[in-house]
Amino acid sequence: MERKHKHIISSVISGSIAEEMGLEKGDAIISINGNEIEDIFDYQFYSQDEELEVTVLTKDGEECILEIEKDADEDLGIVFDNGLMDNYRSCHNKCIFCFIDQNPPGMRESLYFKDDDSRLSFLQGNYITLTNMSDHDIDRIIRYNLSPINISFHTMNPELRCKMLKNRFAGEALKKVDRFYEAGITMNGQIVLCPGWNDGEELEFSVKELMKYLPVLESVSVVPVGLTKFREGLEPLRVFTPEECGQVIDTIEKYQKIAFEKFGLHFIHASDEFYIVAGREVPEASRYDDYRQIDNGVGKTRLVLDEFEEAFERVKKIPGIYDREKRCVSTITGTLTTDMMNDMAERLMKEFPWLTVNVYTILNDFYGHGITVTGLLVGRDIIAQLKGKDLGSRLYLPENVIRSGDDIFLDDVHIPELEKALQCGVSIVKSSGRDFVYSMIGV
Repeated sequence: MERKHKHIISSVISGSIAEEMGLEKGDAIISINGNEIEDIFDYQFYSQDEELEVTVLTKDGEECILEIEKDADEDLGIVFDNGLMDNYRSCHNKCIFCFIDQNPPGMRESLYFKDDDSRLSFLQGNYITLTNMSDHDIDRIIRYNLSPINISFHTMNPELRCKMLKNRFAGEALKKVDRFYEAGITMNGQIVLCPGWNDGEELEFSVKELMKYLPVLESVSVVPVGLTKFREGLEPLRVFTPEECGQVIDTIEKYQKIAFEKFGLHFIHASDEFYIVAGREVPEASRYDDYRQIDNGVGKTRLVLDEFEEAFERVKKIPGIYDREKRCVSTITGTLTTDMMNDMAERLMKEFPWLTVNVYTILNDFYGHGITVTGLLVGRDIIAQLKGKDLGSRLYLPENVIRSGDDIFLDDVHIPELEKALQCGVSIVKSSGRDFVYSMIGV
C-alpha cells in the first residue's frame, strides 16, 4: 500500500535512541503511536511521549514497528531530508506590493518562490496572509498550542483586502484571526502600507480593528511598500513623501498611547524608514516593546545607536587604545542609513585620531534607486561603485547583504569574487552598533 506520508531519514545522530534502535539513513517514519505523521509538528508532538510505537518503512521496503521507552521530551536523534517534513506551500495571492513580483529575470530560482505556509511562521518567523490556511491547519495549531503566529494583515477592510491581495477569499480569511484569539494563540502582525490604498482613514480603521485583539495580538508593524524598477505590468504604486511619512507616524503614535494606557504595550509600530524619510528622530528603546518587530525594520536604528554608545564607551577604557598604529578600513551602507553610519564613523575617528573609516554609500542600480536599505544591495553594485576607491586594509560588510549561512549576494556574486575584483580582503560582521565599533577599531 502506498503511504500518503513517509518521511525519509537523512541521518541518525550518533549515540541517539534512533541509532540504538537500528534506524538508518534511507529508512522512513510512517506513524507514531498510530498517528500518521504529516509534518514536523506532528512528529515533535507525538514523539514527546515516554512510550512510543514507531512504524518504520525500511529502505529495503519492509514495514516494522519499533517499541521505544524514553524520558519525556527526549529527542529520538533523527534528521530528515526536509526540515519541514513536507513540501512548502506556495502563495496563490497576487498582492499589488509583492516584492518577489518585482525581481528581475535571470536570478536563482529560489528568489521567485512565494511561500504562504503557516508552518514557516512558527519555524522561521515568516508572515502569512491566512488565505492558504485550511480549517485542519487551524485545528492543529490550536491543538498543539503553537505560538506565535505572524500574520500579514495589510488592511482590516475585507473588500479592500481582496483588491490588494487580488484574492476574492482574502477578506473572508480575516475571520480565522478570531479562532486564534479565542484560543489564546499569540499573534504578531504587519501592514505593508501603500499610498492611496490602505493609508489615511483606512489605516486608522485597521488599527482600531486590530486593537480589539489585544493583548493576544501583541504587535503590528507598519512598513512602507518597497518598489523596484521592475514593475512593468504591475499595479501603479508610488513611494511615500516625507510629509506623508510624518502623517503615518502621527497616526501610529496616537494609537500607541491608547494601547499603552490600556494594555501596557505600544502595540502598533512604524518602521524606521518612516522616521528617517520624515526627518524625525526614531523613538527611545522603551517604545519598541522589547523589539518584537525588529525583523520588519522596526527599531533597528534605535538598537544600533544604543549599541554603538555602549560599545563606544567600553572601548575607550581599553588599555593603550589611544596609542595604536594607524588603521584604515571601509564599510558600506544603503542610502537610507547613510547619515547614521557617517555619524558613527566620524565619532570614532574624532576619538581615535589613528583611525580612518571610509563609509561608502552604495546606490542600488540593480533594483533601482527607490530601494534604499542596505540588506538589498548586490555584489555587482558594490564592485562597480567601490572599484578604484581607497578601501584601506579591509572591507567590512554587514551580514544582511548575503544569504544566511552562505557567502553569496542576491545577484549570485560570491565573496571571493568581490575580493578578487576589489583586491581587498572582506569580512562579514553582524549588523549591530556593537560590531560596527569593534570591527572598525580592530578589537
